[in-house]
Amino acid sequence: MARVVVVGGGLAGLAVALRLAKQGEEVTLVERSGSLGGALRPVEADGWSWDGAVTWTMLPAVLRDLVHKTGRPLERELDLQPLPVLREHRFVDGTGLLLPGGSRQAQRRAFEELGTGLGDQWLAHTDAYAPVWETLRHGYLEPWETTDDGPSARARELLVSRETLRRRLRGALRDDRLADVAAYPLVLDGHAPRDVPAWAGVTSWLEQCFGGWRVAGGTARLLDLLVGRLALRGVAVHTGTDVLDVVVRNGRAAGVATTLGVLDADVVVCAVDPRRLPTLAPLVRATVPALPPALTHVGLDDPPPLEHEVVLHGDPLVVVRPSAPGAWTVLGRGQGASDPLGDLARAGIDVRDRVVTRVDRSPRALVEEWGGSPLGVLWQGRGTARHRIGPRTPVPGLYAAGAHAVPGSGVPFVGMSAALVVHAVLADLGRPVEP
Repeated sequence: MARVVVVGGGLAGLAVALRLAKQGEEVTLVERSGSLGGALRPVEADGWSWDGAVTWTMLPAVLRDLVHKTGRPLERELDLQPLPVLREHRFVDGTGLLLPGGSRQAQRRAFEELGTGLGDQWLAHTDAYAPVWETLRHGYLEPWETTDDGPSARARELLVSRETLRRRLRGALRDDRLADVAAYPLVLDGHAPRDVPAWAGVTSWLEQCFGGWRVAGGTARLLDLLVGRLALRGVAVHTGTDVLDVVVRNGRAAGVATTLGVLDADVVVCAVDPRRLPTLAPLVRATVPALPPALTHVGLDDPPPLEHEVVLHGDPLVVVRPSAPGAWTVLGRGQGASDPLGDLARAGIDVRDRVVTRVDRSPRALVEEWGGSPLGVLWQGRGTARHRIGPRTPVPGLYAAGAHAVPGSGVPFVGMSAALVVHAVLADLGRPVEP
């Protein structure tokens, strides 16, 4: 039985801790804040509740795998529901698009309603990403296919390709509205398409193939399930405890120094921004964190009906996400993102006189609250992929999981990162890998 210390109690840390504990390792989880969950934590005020930074997910198999590998199957614990509409896009020219997920032909019909020929144009764009996903999945993101030395040769070739997302969109999509839809997930996370490698646009294909899925009752239900399993799996949890650095002895990780003292370990997993740990910070100095957008949570009296996410393109980019009837979260990204409700009003959604309660959270406040950004590393060109670390690091016995270790944010990429780390840890310990 190996002693494992996991730094960080967000989704990545919870997933790694539970998976390794299920495999019989002695696991301790350390979290700086007073509660677990990170960006999964709901926001509550004046009797209202909103989802945190996560409201739905792609690739439901990643979530099913995590829940099943740490306890009972997901279907016996949570109600995971498909979203008939991923989001509504409203463009600066006054037109709009209801974007379905999980269906190639449904998306074609939706884009054809936007303009004749646009459906086929969109499918040609997304179809080109099918082999990209296969290369990423088999050679980079899934543990049973990756090599001990990291990505496969084909994946490494893809990761350093020169084509940018902006160039890909300009060549494949002759309508700016389609380009806005394709770039939206990355732009919302703070990335400029000119700095993003073209392969990172695979999200459009994933949404089309696998759709979007929401946990009935909100992501707080998922968090409660995972936190509840910590005790079941014998994980020791220290909240309100800051990790000062990794303890290195004889050239390998041997524990962590915390505000409670030193916790000895055979394995240390960093599931937070590596910049927080002096041992790892020099290894990622060439990267910059992607900062979250500003969030405004509002509780509304007699709200207008809103059943799905609404994206208002332009500058600023404004997004409305309903957590429950009347409980909206407004996200703002751009130079003018200082008055989200005013931006909504100018787009024809004026709810300023219906606000019962309001909670504003700036990007700086969010980073402080979460102990870092859940969006990982900012794309600064193709070299960014090479500057990430994880699942292994140059320090033996020290591993990295989470959005900072993989080329994407959100439940799917973070969940796959945790599985990669667990696979690497078990392999290095000489243990059988997870079934």
